[in-house]
Amino acid sequence: MPGEDLETRRRRAAYRAAHRGTKEMDWLIGRFAAALLPGLDGEALDRFERFLRLPDPELHEWFHSPQLAGDSEFSELIAALRRFHRLD
Repeated sequence: MPGEDLETRRRRAAYRAAHRGTKEMDWLIGRFAAALLPGLDGEALDRFERFLRLPDPELHEWFHSPQLAGDSEFSELIAALRRFHRLD
């Protein structure tokens, strides 16, 4: 939201990452977000917030088959998520 400080946005993103609706994605993305969010600047946080808007089935598919993400703006996040969970 316009005018919100980075810390408020980070907290909101952390909550959304850990409360997605499926336990598996809550765990995968929530743990990743907890480690990632403290270091994100405004632009990277914008991208992560857009990432969080993607539906779980799409993220799940990309997580397990990263080549399906192609050269989307989220391919680096998917790669980082897989590295974080030691799946690269």
